[in-house]
Amino acid sequence: VQLQASGGGLVQSGGSLRLSCAASGSIFSLNSMSWYCQAAGKQRELVATINSGSGSVANYADSVKGRFTIPRDNAKNTVYLQMNNLKPDDTAVYYCKFEYSGGIYYWGKGTLVTVSS
Repeated sequence: VQLQASGGGLVQSGGSLRLSCAASGSIFSLNSMSWYCQAAGKQRELVATINSGSGSVANYADSVKGRFTIPRDNAKNTVYLQMNNLKPDDTAVYYCKFEYSGGIYYWGKGTLVTVSS
């Protein structure tokens, strides 16, 4: 399985970015898709996660509630992270993670988001 993440960049505080992550090559049943972030010198932490089944059930870190959403397109095996009202504290490398049946999961390569004040 390969995960291709894209969409990072430099944006001013208050701006928006949309990250995307597409998976290819899987033969397993997809359970969920998530975005994590890792700021410099900090541990990787969960930003948002969504199930792949019918009915979108999403969960968000408290720090991004009301600003970020995690839409998905199951037909394209793609998950997005819509980030609005970005803050300098959101600056981090963002990683996507796809979790499949049997406890199998894959990480995408990170994409850097830099928010200037």
